[in-house]
Amino acid sequence: MPIAPGRKPAPVTRELRFYADSANVEEISGLLADGLVHGVTTNPTILERGRRSVRDIPELYARWEAEGAREIFFQAWGDSAKTMIGNAERLAALGSRVVVKVPATRDGFTAAAALVSAGATVLVTAVYAQAQALAAATIGVRYIAPYLGRLNDAGREGVAEISAMQSLVQGSGTDVLAASLRTPDDIVSLAEVGVPFFTAAPAVILAALYSEVSDRSAEDFEAAVARGLQD
Repeated sequence: MPIAPGRKPAPVTRELRFYADSANVEEISGLLADGLVHGVTTNPTILERGRRSVRDIPELYARWEAEGAREIFFQAWGDSAKTMIGNAERLAALGSRVVVKVPATRDGFTAAAALVSAGATVLVTAVYAQAQALAAATIGVRYIAPYLGRLNDAGREGVAEISAMQSLVQGSGTDVLAASLRTPDDIVSLAEVGVPFFTAAPAVILAALYSEVSDRSAEDFEAAVARGLQD
């Protein structure tokens, strides 16, 4: 349909999301209650850091689902693809909001392919190579999780690497959910190259909301209201 004179095309939009990368239930409860995150991401080391284990996963899922998390990520474990698939199936059976994570290993890719075929929502995690990102997209997983901080720690240009991964999977049905984000600037740098989804510790997410200048402006607004009420 031709565009009427004077009318501008509708802007192209993309969805952006924050996730809480933590197993600290108190911190996550606050973020979910305030509507600041789309969901929660975990892995075995994050569970351990939060003094939790895989035994606690059913309890955590029930709590975060009730608190409004729209996606809840748990990682399958096992020393073979078969074991990983069995554990992943039990995770997926917890409910419709589960996203199953598998590592970007030979067994992990085999497990991911089987899980996608069975209808599970899958994320391939610890993606460090562009070819891994491409392979995950060919399988049809929903997300890949490259680790920015760890790429930088390894002496690589993390933003450039993840930007290339984003270009490779663009339009495939697989999205980048960037992890190992240590500062708000990390998030901004990846958003600038088209990455849509970000998971970070609650402290990093809260830091992204803060500017000293914004706080001073808010104080000025409140002071103006107070002066007006005194008249």
